[in-house]
Amino acid sequence: MCGCYSNASVRSRGRVPLQIWLADRITAFSRSMWFVYLYILIFGAWIACNLPATPLPKFDRSLVILGMVASVEAIFLSTFILITQNRISQRAAKRAELDLQIRLLAGHEVTRLITLLKAIAECVGLQIGEEGELSELEKDTAPERVLDLIEKEDSGEPAR
Repeated sequence: MCGCYSNASVRSRGRVPLQIWLADRITAFSRSMWFVYLYILIFGAWIACNLPATPLPKFDRSLVILGMVASVEAIFLSTFILITQNRISQRAAKRAELDLQIRLLAGHEVTRLITLLKAIAECVGLQIGEEGELSELEKDTAPERVLDLIEKEDSGEPAR
């Protein structure tokens, strides 16, 4: 992988607002086994403390508060995860756009190379490929046409 890409990636992450950074950190922690262990400990202790057979003082005999806490916590975790997924999706869209631009540029450069090689072959007196095939490859791809086709496909219109 190109070093410039990884450096740009690090720089782009450095400008993240605090609330987004916090959502990313919470999401990362919620995907870890430490999160699972912490929840086993907290919920297990909560349930154990409120069992009728334990001598500890009861604060949630019917475990309704536990259910409410778990529900509210699930709502917040879902929100943090959605925020993080949205950022990941935005980054993927930027990468896809960059990839398209690079592919279009590479296609243009290949077309120029084919034209150059054909001219060199003609100067040397070589016959290369079938004329129809080569003339098709020599045609330059119009980026606007490609983008129009992508937009039509995204909007549901049939491509021509």
